[in-house]
Amino acid sequence: MADSMNEMLRKDMECEGLLECFHDLKALDREIFQLLSERQDPLTVDEIAEQVDRERTTAYRGIQRLLQAGFVQKEQVNYDHGGYYHVYRLRDADEVAREMQRTLNDWYAKMGQLIGEFEDKYGEDLHSPASAES
Repeated sequence: MADSMNEMLRKDMECEGLLECFHDLKALDREIFQLLSERQDPLTVDEIAEQVDRERTTAYRGIQRLLQAGFVQKEQVNYDHGGYYHVYRLRDADEVAREMQRTLNDWYAKMGQLIGEFEDKYGEDLHSPASAES
């Protein structure tokens, strides 16, 4: 985790910050996400690369990170005479939000468990007379 929880809570964060917070995505990924959110129709890698003014391979890596994180979906478009290409669009925001909420709930449960383990391991030592004399 790049920032501590306290540092993250002090930051003036926007909802798009969830991209970085949940999935450690980069500024380019956020730029591609924003681009796709502004479009009705899905875009090809070449169209995305042109819009974000990056090389095709760089744009493709950003799209792959967004796909892996679950923010984007890939669709295959077939040519009439054979062959195909892919286009990309954002996934349904409600569905993605539910997935992020589940991830947050899982994280919260795990942190609660670790706090309990911390208390079990160090709680007695912190309150014993021997540790108070040190």
